[in-house]
Amino acid sequence: MKKIAVMSGKGGVGKSTVAANLAFALAQNHKTGLFDVDIHGPSIPKMLGLEDVKGLAESEKGRFKPVEIRNLKVFSIGFLLPTSDTPIIWRGPVKHGFIKQGLEQVDWNADYLIIDLPPGTGDEALSVIHLAKPDGVIIVTTPQSVALEDVRKAIRFAEKTEIPVVGIVENMSGLICPHCSKVIDVFGKGGGRRLSEEMNVTFLGSIPLDPEVTESGDRGRPIVEIGGKTSEVFNKIAETVLDILERTKKVETSQ
Repeated sequence: MKKIAVMSGKGGVGKSTVAANLAFALAQNHKTGLFDVDIHGPSIPKMLGLEDVKGLAESEKGRFKPVEIRNLKVFSIGFLLPTSDTPIIWRGPVKHGFIKQGLEQVDWNADYLIIDLPPGTGDEALSVIHLAKPDGVIIVTTPQSVALEDVRKAIRFAEKTEIPVVGIVENMSGLICPHCSKVIDVFGKGGGRRLSEEMNVTFLGSIPLDPEVTESGDRGRPIVEIGGKTSEVFNKIAETVLDILERTKKVETSQ
């Protein structure tokens, strides 16, 4: 099972939106899982319309069965909380135990596992690196410089922990005016691409600031399932990610 962590240097850049849509894009042709490791702010249940799910069943193997939704397997701390506004008051070791349980005791049976990390490079990210040993990490940013500074830290984090950076995704990259179709650069333009060139990291693509993405997430149905130009962007990013992982695999096999 190939494991891909999705992280961001700061919050509010749409990391979980990217993780969820990437997972659904992969699930169209591959057995795919989505592990929500954002323990203090699990948004995946809401985004997938699963906020009413409480508890997990056991599989025949004695492990937990992830929630399945249209060929995608999902596990989140949100499924284990009595209410959506219940706070998680855990220190690092307890978080580590939860992540270990999610990786080892959930019956994923998947070709690809997308791991949605919380913002930053704290306990959860370190636990995922140690326990999952991801095959790569995707870093999500927005175009403005304040977000890009945090992306540099995330890239350095991946380098120091010896996890390959699959690439950078620039989210909220221009608002398409619904009236004139002109692109309005609300948060600047091209910062993610310039940073990828500066740090010699693959630029995976730019996702526009599309109101339909927000609305679809609120309705519990990712934009990838709805279709349209933004859906095509996510599908293209998924194809690029698979291509990079396949090339990496060939290089490792030849060595």
